[in-house]
Amino acid sequence: MVRPTARVLALLEILQSGGLRTVAELAARLGVDERTVRRYVDHLIDLDVPVESVRGRYGGYRLAPGYRMPPLMLTDEEALATLLGLVAHRRAGLATTSVLAADTAAAKLRRVLPRALGRRLDALLETTEFTAPAGAVATPETRVLLTLAEAAWDRHPVAVSYTTRDGRRSERTVQPYGLVAHSGRWYVTAADSASGEVRTFRLDRIAAAHVLPGSFDLPDGFDAAAHVLTGLAQAPYRHDVSLRIHGTLERIRSVLPEGIAIVEELGTAPAGDSARPAGQDAPASAGGWFRVRIRAERLEWIPPILAGLGCPFVIERPAELRRLVRDLAQRLVNYAAAGE
Repeated sequence: MVRPTARVLALLEILQSGGLRTVAELAARLGVDERTVRRYVDHLIDLDVPVESVRGRYGGYRLAPGYRMPPLMLTDEEALATLLGLVAHRRAGLATTSVLAADTAAAKLRRVLPRALGRRLDALLETTEFTAPAGAVATPETRVLLTLAEAAWDRHPVAVSYTTRDGRRSERTVQPYGLVAHSGRWYVTAADSASGEVRTFRLDRIAAAHVLPGSFDLPDGFDAAAHVLTGLAQAPYRHDVSLRIHGTLERIRSVLPEGIAIVEELGTAPAGDSARPAGQDAPASAGGWFRVRIRAERLEWIPPILAGLGCPFVIERPAELRRLVRDLAQRLVNYAAAGE
């Protein structure tokens, strides 16, 4: 249900487009009766919006000549939260309103922002890719996020102060290629002066960012989101898990998405390999064999995933994972027998 306040603001938007609007036209566009239109006009006048009433057969309402809405005075954090809320929910597939409604609302907000802040938010939206709905949230400093976005857009290097996962702090210069929002965290892919390689940096670990003179070229065909997802899947962790799974890629990816696992199609199992567990025939229609690599700090979450997958699998390493799977299987057997 549309609230009266929303319709009052919609009335203001119509009047700001210019010209004289009849009461009947306004009533039709707002979906209310003419008496309600007059009441909404009174609300605008109470807010010191100079709405003029023109009497006569062709009369109606218009804004006083020369009137313009003042700039929307939002802080960087407020503007960032508002505009991303309008755009990101649609890109992440969470839209509850029409695409047109979200786009026009974002355009209205963008139009009344101060020029400098508006340009920085434009840079953020142009250089950011969204991969998946968020999990646990890690919030970067707003100034760092906007500075890197603008630098990526304009192709300027940036000096950053970065803290690694083991607590080591360093000063380095990066050439930001693009920003990626993935699973509740922000990342920037950038050419790193310290290593001479293209790396992925978590923005919540960047304490400061300052744009430097100069420029750089973006590599042809560079995909920031793909680089981040591949980097996360290959990052060093406590356990290097290797599995062979018989099924379809779609089924495997439904429980082990990009960013968690690297999946390589094998086709058929190697000759002489006891890849298929005894008593578990997997017809050709069920798919083929895939090697799945997972980097994990903990192993306890993997056995339930494999149990729910419903596909034959072979654990190549580590041996500790085999023990955890056997333990889970025994617990399930015990639970099932408890009611007999």
